[in-house]
Amino acid sequence: MARFFSLFSSSSGNCTYIGTAKEGILIDAGRNAKQIELSLMHMQVDPASIQAIFITHEHTDHISGLRVFASRYGIDVYASNGTLCELDCAGHLNGRFNAYIMGTGCVETGSLKVCAFNTSHDSRESLGFCIETPDKRKVTVATDTGIITEEIESALMGSDLVLLESNHDLNMLETGPYPYVLKRRIKSDKGHLSNDACALMLQKLVNAGTTRIVLGHLSKENNLPRLAYAASKTALCEVGAKEGCDYLLSVAPPNTMEKMIIF
Repeated sequence: MARFFSLFSSSSGNCTYIGTAKEGILIDAGRNAKQIELSLMHMQVDPASIQAIFITHEHTDHISGLRVFASRYGIDVYASNGTLCELDCAGHLNGRFNAYIMGTGCVETGSLKVCAFNTSHDSRESLGFCIETPDKRKVTVATDTGIITEEIESALMGSDLVLLESNHDLNMLETGPYPYVLKRRIKSDKGHLSNDACALMLQKLVNAGTTRIVLGHLSKENNLPRLAYAASKTALCEVGAKEGCDYLLSVAPPNTMEKMIIF
């Protein structure tokens, strides 16, 4: 059975676990190594069972614990060529681990198959990831993207579980304290998905058979969990989907989820 939980999800740090009863991978390592270890152990996951770390992009909230954690356990790291170049220049790859270029193809690590797809973000070369477990469960992680492209939508389709960005409430962003330039960046095609944009994509996914939804990467300044949750639930009600029957919906907290999702 597949196992999923969010260790951290916010502008302060992002890290997601996907695996089986015996092994797993991490998507990003955006908190320090000690925090990642404690979060894994809280969920009764041995850090030594992590087979690989897949990095979406080079921003600090996705890589701050990478070098120390990967070195401590000798974990292979995968990222796009552009991301690896940025990490290397910043000294994040000078540890005791191997780093591999991940194109928009697939690799197998342990019993898991991981495929990458391009996202649209203001970074060097950002990626999202689809993970297939031995029992053919599909988990897709798509955050840090300003729009849902055809490539992203194609990757999301057929997922049993999705972690999809629901970064900001448009009204909170527009009336909030951020300077105009930053607001424009967040709302751009290279920024972050709003609650409404996320909700529209979820309508398609649930109609196509996705049953488990986790809303992620919420902005502390420009969103509230209840607003993200309400936007998605309202949109899904509009297409006749019933929570608890057709889908399960949750919001990834800034720190570790209360319980692991097993399916």
